Amino acid sequence: MPRGSETTAPAGGLLPARLGTPVRLIALVVGAALVLSFPLVAPNPYILSAGVVVLNYAILSTAWNFVGGFTGYISLGHAAYSGLGGYATGLLITKAGVPSFVALILAGVVVAALAVPIGIAALRVRGASFVIVSIALVLILLLVFQSWGAFTGGSNGLVVPRPFPDLLRPEHHMVFFYLYAGLIAIALLAWWAIDRSRFGMGLKAIREDEDKAQSLGTPTFTFKLIAYVVSALFTALGGGLYALWFGDLDPIFQFSILTGSYMVLMALLGGIRHLFGPLLGAFIVGTALEIFKLEFGSTQLHLVAAGVLLAVVVLFMPDGIIPAVGNLVKRFRPTESSIREVTAAELLEQNRARAAAAGQPAPPATDADAASDTKAEVKR
Repeated sequence: MPRGSETTAPAGGLLPARLGTPVRLIALVVGAALVLSFPLVAPNPYILSAGVVVLNYAILSTAWNFVGGFTGYISLGHAAYSGLGGYATGLLITKAGVPSFVALILAGVVVAALAVPIGIAALRVRGASFVIVSIALVLILLLVFQSWGAFTGGSNGLVVPRPFPDLLRPEHHMVFFYLYAGLIAIALLAWWAIDRSRFGMGLKAIREDEDKAQSLGTPTFTFKLIAYVVSALFTALGGGLYALWFGDLDPIFQFSILTGSYMVLMALLGGIRHLFGPLLGAFIVGTALEIFKLEFGSTQLHLVAAGVLLAVVVLFMPDGIIPAVGNLVKRFRPTESSIREVTAAELLEQNRARAAAAGQPAPPATDADAASDTKAEVKR
């Protein structure tokens, strides 16, 4: 199994490495504080509701990134799981009388169970074939939920009772803003844990070269299926939360290819290989969509803008904004050398400097160190 990217050794760049973790922690705390304070500073309920919509995009694109970012499988029909999660939540409440948030969790479990056979069938193909299969899935579900009016409400929609009927609209938005923030935090934590696990390493090997990963012993199909089901679970929870917040479901909007395309666009824009990439993309695209809808009403101009943005990202920033900014910052840092370009003596000296900086005992001398000293004596 590949061991990730090429190993590098810092060439005197200890200070940035030491400062990296505190800077990331400070940025994380500041970012979380800004998000959590938004409902308190939002000037009116409309802006607050727009914030809820952006967080809905954020959880959907982050959930999509479990399969798209880790395995490289591009699903344009992932809105199928968002719609299933919303309808499962609404039907459990209205048909079975299940309490709202119990219905939300049950809906997530049911959709994850449904994703197993769907994933077994869909993940047998790759590339463009997988994209077509994902689109077919969302179109089939659209037809089913539109036609099965007696159960789903059909084109008339499904009204989902609000879990907090006594709350005023601003308070309703505020509660769901924090619920969305909590769900996103759980999804990010899961993504972070997978990214640092052996399972995540196997998924990334699949993304880079699936055939080689399989030949080296990685159970590629099982790994892909697990990632697919986890992605479906979080997507369904996002869809179920939307149903509880918005209170009205329509098959045309719930099973929309456009929603799936937005998930892909947001993840690509921010960076599909980065933890916070889909979050950044959702903030930019979601905010832009809300502004376009506010300024241009019911016109389709926001679709044109989304298409142009997708073209710009694919042409000029194929890895997304965060990797592009990271590469730009690296240009101003001391050049890092590949471990293959560093002699054993130089590597030992770097390890000693790193140990001295950390207040640890220096590593023992090696044969390479002795050989280096011998060469120095010969030169004298």
